[in-house]
Amino acid sequence: MTLPETMRAVVTMGHGDIDQLALHTDWPRPEPAKGEVLIRVGACGLNNTDVNTRSGWYSKTVTDATTGGAFEEVGEDDPTWGGAPITFPRIQGADVCGKIVAVGAGVDATRIGERVITDGWLRDANEPDNMNKTGYFGSERDGGFAEFTTTPSRNALAIQSDLSDAELATFSCSYSTAEGMLTRAQVGPKDAVLIPGASGGVGGALVQLAKRRGARVIAMASDAKHKDVAALGADMILSRTPDNLRTALGDEKVTVVADVVGGPYWPTLIDILERGGRYTCSGAIAGPMVELDLRTFYLRDLTFTGSTVITPEVMPNLIRYIEAGEIKPALAATYPLDQLREAQAAFIAKTHTGNIVVCP
Repeated sequence: MTLPETMRAVVTMGHGDIDQLALHTDWPRPEPAKGEVLIRVGACGLNNTDVNTRSGWYSKTVTDATTGGAFEEVGEDDPTWGGAPITFPRIQGADVCGKIVAVGAGVDATRIGERVITDGWLRDANEPDNMNKTGYFGSERDGGFAEFTTTPSRNALAIQSDLSDAELATFSCSYSTAEGMLTRAQVGPKDAVLIPGASGGVGGALVQLAKRRGARVIAMASDAKHKDVAALGADMILSRTPDNLRTALGDEKVTVVADVVGGPYWPTLIDILERGGRYTCSGAIAGPMVELDLRTFYLRDLTFTGSTVITPEVMPNLIRYIEAGEIKPALAATYPLDQLREAQAAFIAKTHTGNIVVCP
């Protein structure tokens, strides 16, 4: 197969507003290095990490909710999830579905032609469990907002599915984040899980994956999205921020809160946890600064778990769930690659349910 020397790519040129996303029609096509594969991108999903990295929201100098726009001040020492400076220009995009079209040295050539989705977590081959030696696809190396991308062979996971490329591109980041949270909180059939922001990509994944574990699921979402959230399998659906959450819950006893929202409503979520309950978090889109009464924390024997770096088995497990039809995509919309700015604006507006994807 003859491959072009250049490609179309949307490149993030620096921290700032959405105008930092620049379309290039003659960007150099990457070559797979030793141990890597070259993927022709069929589709790539959008995620909060794309917006947060571009805007610099991860920096501790920023204390506001994530808005997708530029912040007045972004610290240059800690503007990414990993606390290390990101280098620009950078092609973002972590959720790739596509086909392997070339391989680097040391990779079996029979992989060429495989349909794959990407595992975003870039691990040290000798210490895959070492969280301090991880990076992320589309952050520490170029990702999938382009016609071609490279990744370590072990990060390109073969998949057999009748789902479209766009549907498969909804899984990697959102669903692995959700499964990582539920794994860390040890969610099981005896749990009742409360999920704020259940209409988002991670929220919807949490609904499905918690149900898969046999838990009872109580979802929170804006009223206009209740029908969509119900289709994901939630047992009970509440408004996004009920005035009296305890009254709204009735006799429900919440043992786990799985949260990517944070913000001013956060203390209310903690207050309704049963004694011995668990709070697990992998985001704070409504704001990272929250108020905690430590007496609630220790007198109620609560456990808090942060969840970012997933364990290595999470992505292979997701492949099994997808192939078995145990979870389904929640594809909200697709855009062509050259409309990534419009796609990200729609993502930030959050009028959708599920995931937004771009296709080269």
